[in-house]
Amino acid sequence: MTRGPLSGVKVLDLTAVVVGPSCTLTLAEQGAEVIKLEAPEGDLLRRLGGPAPSPDMSPKFIHFNRGKRSIAVDLKSEAGRAVLARLAAQADVLVTNMRGAALARLGITWEALRPRNPRLVLCVIAGFGSRGRYHDSPAYDTIIQGMSGFAAALGKVTGEPRYAPFVLCDHITGIIASQAITAALYARERSGEGQAIEVPMYESMAHFVLTEHMFRRTFDPEGPTGDPRVMNPDAKPIPTADGYIAVSANTDAQAFAFFDCIGRPELKTDPRFDSVAARFRNVDAYFTLRAEALRARPTAEWATIFRRADIPAMPFATIDALLDDPHLREVGLLRQEVHPTEGAMTGLGRPVTFSAAGPDELPLAPRLSADARAVLAGAGYTAAEIEALLGRGVSAPPQG
Repeated sequence: MTRGPLSGVKVLDLTAVVVGPSCTLTLAEQGAEVIKLEAPEGDLLRRLGGPAPSPDMSPKFIHFNRGKRSIAVDLKSEAGRAVLARLAAQADVLVTNMRGAALARLGITWEALRPRNPRLVLCVIAGFGSRGRYHDSPAYDTIIQGMSGFAAALGKVTGEPRYAPFVLCDHITGIIASQAITAALYARERSGEGQAIEVPMYESMAHFVLTEHMFRRTFDPEGPTGDPRVMNPDAKPIPTADGYIAVSANTDAQAFAFFDCIGRPELKTDPRFDSVAARFRNVDAYFTLRAEALRARPTAEWATIFRRADIPAMPFATIDALLDDPHLREVGLLRQEVHPTEGAMTGLGRPVTFSAAGPDELPLAPRLSADARAVLAGAGYTAAEIEALLGRGVSAPPQG
């Protein structure tokens, strides 16, 4: 049994906040060895992600950096850049979300790294693609949500543009980057050669939004954008007699079963609702009758009725209720753990399982530079050299 499909792959992680750490978290969950190289002050998310027993171990940092080892290195120093170069020469993958100018100063470019490590996969997560006019502009999740049409799409439903209450663009781009990296590793198995990957947040999210909402503009330059079914104000959890329920009846079989469940079998032959296309054309009426019908019974009663009819439906849950869902405990996503410095905590396990991998036993998120000595020793530094680097502040000593 292996630790995961990426067991044996060494990843050098020069990322911070969410977009990069979400990418490298996925790689760690799939078995890769991830070395998180941080600035001497640490990843911003250590302090930006909420209070914790230790000021540099925020809840968000803990969840995004499980399964990684940490070493803090001062890349402004020549000796620090030498440490980076040695680690990069031994890595299979290097991931960064630094801006282009900073990467050039530090020598983190394909042209600089390839001669020493032609098998390296270099993944640069950028705000904007290097071929466009916005390249190297600063970007955060909210900037991309605003530019990509995501905030506008929410505004069509809420009445004014707004951001999603998640760093959604960071999450999605990080997942895209992890998939691109594994694709490049697969290509390397056949060719023996690494390659450079650029994953721009703006283009990734514009693609995400437009595949969903280009709509009639796909064919008609003057046509409307926005899928009216998804944009409908009633496309939301539906009120019941005592709460809410999430229901989705899309196929004819599901919709006709739904009509039976609500006591309206005649709607199966109503020309407004008798086919997928008809319900799409009349989505306002379809969603309205759905909402009116479900107010008649409590959530639990509807859930039982819909389950018997094989209609996709589950009770609505708050974030607090999500933490009490017994299913998530049964599958190991939620688990009680004890961090060596932060104490008792609720941890998040690996959501994806692999038949050829062992159980999810990733170590908990590290304190800043907790693995400095081990990482430097693994890179070939002697004990004396390691202590010299720590003493000169090139690499920060472990905290804890």
